[in-house]
Amino acid sequence: MRFVRRSRGERRRRASRISGGPGTPGLPRAVTVTLACLPGAAAAAALVLCAYGVENAAGRPAGATGPTPPAFTAPRPPVQPRSVWLAGAQREQPPPRYDDKVVAVFIHHTDSPNGYDCADAPRIIRSLYEGQTAGRDWDDLGYNFVVDRCGTIYEGRAGGVDRPVTGAHTQGFNHRTTGIAALGTFTAGVEVPEEMLRSIAAVAAWKLGTSGTDPRGEVRLVSSNGGSRYAAGTTATLPALAGHSDGYMTDCPGAALHARLPEIRALAARFQGRPATAQAVPGAGRAGDDRYAVPPSPADVTAAEPRWGR
Repeated sequence: MRFVRRSRGERRRRASRISGGPGTPGLPRAVTVTLACLPGAAAAAALVLCAYGVENAAGRPAGATGPTPPAFTAPRPPVQPRSVWLAGAQREQPPPRYDDKVVAVFIHHTDSPNGYDCADAPRIIRSLYEGQTAGRDWDDLGYNFVVDRCGTIYEGRAGGVDRPVTGAHTQGFNHRTTGIAALGTFTAGVEVPEEMLRSIAAVAAWKLGTSGTDPRGEVRLVSSNGGSRYAAGTTATLPALAGHSDGYMTDCPGAALHARLPEIRALAARFQGRPATAQAVPGAGRAGDDRYAVPPSPADVTAAEPRWGR
C-alpha cells in the first residue's frame, strides 16, 4: 500500500475547512475536543448554541447583574380605585404625567368636616374633585391618595397607583413626591384616628420603599416654583415624610396631624422592615388590629409640574 505525503501547507489548508476545529476563533479548545466526539447534526447544533453564548458573554461586562432592588420595601396596602368615588363626575382632562421615582411624601388634610360616616367618604372625595376641577379649574384631583377616618385608602389623582404620578398637591415640590390627604380637618386639639394614621404610614412606606427611602430620613428636592417656601431652582433639604407646611406657607395638614408625623415616620419605617426607633408607634400591638401587620422588629437601635394643589 502506498502513502502519498502532502505538503505541510496543504494539510494546514485542509484542516481549516473543518467548522469548529482547532484554531476556530472564539471557541475554547475544550469545546472543540467535545464537538469532535459528537455526530454531525449534534455538533452543528452545539456550535450554534456555543457561538451564541460566546457572543452574548462578550457583550456583557464580567459579573454584570440587573439593578439592585431596595433593601427595605413595604407591601402595597389595599387601595380603592377612582371608580369607587368618581361615579359620573369624570371631566375631560389631559394625560397624567410621571416622574422617574418617588423619594418623598407630603401629608395633607382636606379641610373638610370631620365626624362623617365612612360610607360617605366616596361622596366627599367626589365633592373635593368637583371643587378642584370645576370650581378652581384644575385638571384633576391634586392628591395622589386620600385616607378616610376608618383607614380606607382611595386612589386620588389618575395615572395608576403603582406608578410615580406627578401630583398637584405641594406647590414647588410635586415632582418625585406623593401627596396623601387625610379626609377631614386636623387643627390643634382634634383627635386623629389611629386607623387613619396606620393607613397613611402604610401608603408612605410602600411608595418610599420603591426608591429605598427611609421614611425617617431627609431628602434633597429642587423647588420648581417660587410660590413655595423656597425660590425656584433652590435645593431644599426636607423630611422624606413631610407635612404640606414644610414646603409651602400653609397650616395644612393641621397642627394635630403635623404633631403625629414622627409617629407616622416610625411606623412607616417598621412597615419597611427597618430597625425600630425609640419613638412611639401609633396603634402598634392593639388587640385585633392586624392590618398591614408590622413585621417583628430587631433590637432597638439609635435612629440614625401640573396645576398646583393647596
